[in-house]
Amino acid sequence: MRGGVVVTGASTGIGKACALHLDRLGFEVFAGVRRDEDAERLSGEASGSLRPVKMDVTSADSIREAVELVNAALAGDRLAGLVNNAGIAVSGPVEYLPVDEVRKQLEVNFIGHVAVTQAFLPLLRRSRGRVVNIGSVGGEVALPFLSPYAASKHAIEGFTDSLRREVEPLGMFVSVVRPGAIQSSIWERGNAAADEVLSNVPPEALEVYGDAVRGARAAANQRAKDAIPAQEVADVVEHALTAERPKTRYTVGRMGKAMIVLERWLPDRLFDRLVGRAMRG
Repeated sequence: MRGGVVVTGASTGIGKACALHLDRLGFEVFAGVRRDEDAERLSGEASGSLRPVKMDVTSADSIREAVELVNAALAGDRLAGLVNNAGIAVSGPVEYLPVDEVRKQLEVNFIGHVAVTQAFLPLLRRSRGRVVNIGSVGGEVALPFLSPYAASKHAIEGFTDSLRREVEPLGMFVSVVRPGAIQSSIWERGNAAADEVLSNVPPEALEVYGDAVRGARAAANQRAKDAIPAQEVADVVEHALTAERPKTRYTVGRMGKAMIVLERWLPDRLFDRLVGRAMRG
């Protein structure tokens, strides 16, 4: 056994792929899930050593109970890593987004990561374990109608940099993994939530933003068709957890890498026009 690894948001998508991949590599995986049915399904696909852990990253009590369970299960063995993956996607025009939805986005995608990291840091520090934060290409390239999501992922970039500089003198490594479009249900759930937001806005919202929202939705659907398997992210997470000298940043996916290069090197207004053209199809 190679030590323990905690993976949050392991029910589907990237988190599930990471949990199963690390399980196959011989880690003792503690897979964070919120529902019993997710725990049963994940256990059925993994080895007997993978342990689903009920964890809500927005609940201090839930996080504390998860830490106690992991600590007891390790029984003195080392906690080799924490993979902060739990996340949601909130979308819609800023003008009409309920502020509570923005708070929810930041609570799950950012505050939750901070809270989980803080809670597990004593165990990680003791064993010089590693932290891998799952960010996004959206942490550098902010697309229209995804401002809460982009803000949460930009925050993860800053959090990762600060944490890395705090704990590297203690012999720990911290990395951020930035996937582009990945085959995951998060976008379907995000689209459903966006539809609910738009169904409750006044008629003028659709008059002002309707065409642009439809264009953005069409562009998102196209990205989903070109999405790469979550396993590619899991392979990168493996490197971040096991390499002698892991990278501080990993970008996953050809299209995601291209978007970051363009955003960095093109003038803002020119890049804005390219994004606008893509949104119009």
